[in-house]
Amino acid sequence: QVQLVESGGGLVQAGGSLRLSCAASGRAFYAMGWFRQAPGAEREFVARITWSGGSTYYADSMKGRFTISRDNAKNTVYLQMNSLKPEDTAVYYCAASRRAFPDTSPQHYDYWGQGTQVTVSS
Repeated sequence: QVQLVESGGGLVQAGGSLRLSCAASGRAFYAMGWFRQAPGAEREFVARITWSGGSTYYADSMKGRFTISRDNAKNTVYLQMNSLKPEDTAVYYCAASRRAFPDTSPQHYDYWGQGTQVTVSS
């Protein structure tokens, strides 16, 4: 059984930083992604990274502020979030895909974590 467990969420002031982690167990995957969902909104793509870590892709609003990385020896993916804004407040989800290069659609991801809350105060 595949499990993805996120951690690292919390409350931070605007301009601050957080690092989210996603620990994966079970079968190996090609790519990992981060999504977020604010109350009343659809799930939104944040970033994704390929299995090797050689290719990353970000949503436009996250470029330059967020960095996705992975440590395959630890089966862990990270999302470093800097210069946080109140509009970044959401539940952040880790997702795993068997596709080599999944696009931004949640439908391209096969497994999901339970989410971790990030709240940015103004």
